[in-house]
Amino acid sequence: MKSKLVAWLAILAGAVSLTGCDKVAQPTAPDASHTSQPAPPIATPSPVLSGPERHILALGDSLFAGYGLRPDQAYPPRLEAALRAKGINVRVTNAGVSGDTTADGLARLNFTLASLQRKPDLVLICLGGNDMLRGLPPEQMRANLAAILAQLQQRHIPVVLMGMLAAPNLGKDYAGSFNPIYPALAREYHDALVPFFLSAIIDRPNLRLADHIHPTAEGVEWIVRATTDSVARMATSSNLGKLADYRPKI
Repeated sequence: MKSKLVAWLAILAGAVSLTGCDKVAQPTAPDASHTSQPAPPIATPSPVLSGPERHILALGDSLFAGYGLRPDQAYPPRLEAALRAKGINVRVTNAGVSGDTTADGLARLNFTLASLQRKPDLVLICLGGNDMLRGLPPEQMRANLAAILAQLQQRHIPVVLMGMLAAPNLGKDYAGSFNPIYPALAREYHDALVPFFLSAIIDRPNLRLADHIHPTAEGVEWIVRATTDSVARMATSSNLGKLADYRPKI
């Protein structure tokens, strides 16, 4: 794991911004090595899905939105396919927006929840990368994430929090404030944590787009394989689905 973290920090050291996380940026086409590796077809669901359908909301930035990929190649639909292939009866709604900071995610949380046909049984959160790459104060990011988690906790909606790491060019003090935020919040709000969402691809440059950060379609598959079990444990919890008919209010 240490070598993977070093690889990620080296990548981020030369990055000015997450290209796909910039709302005005245009997608960068993958190079030939990427286009020669199309994403595998959507997994065939298990013929027998277990239990009532569970609804998962994926709230995040370009890493959920599927920057540079077809909509069906993004992480949320690929995760849904992987879970259903395991016999887990889920539907995943992709609420990823390229460019979103934690403040943006907080601002649209209530609207997103209210726009759904039913209350989500589980929420996946992948936010904070843009805060870090823009050098926004870690305490501000923490406050925004805490507000999101607190609102979801009040609604009795569990969370899987996707962690991120700070770029070394922001300094040791910044990293020392930023990196512990995700595990600390997961402990505080009793939510599940994926320590580093991009861990599966950071030492595999062929699985990243030309911006060297966002995953290719195949890279998404690696991330899905690395995180499916964590999400599956939450998605199959006996505590989920008890308030499925509750429609959140704004």
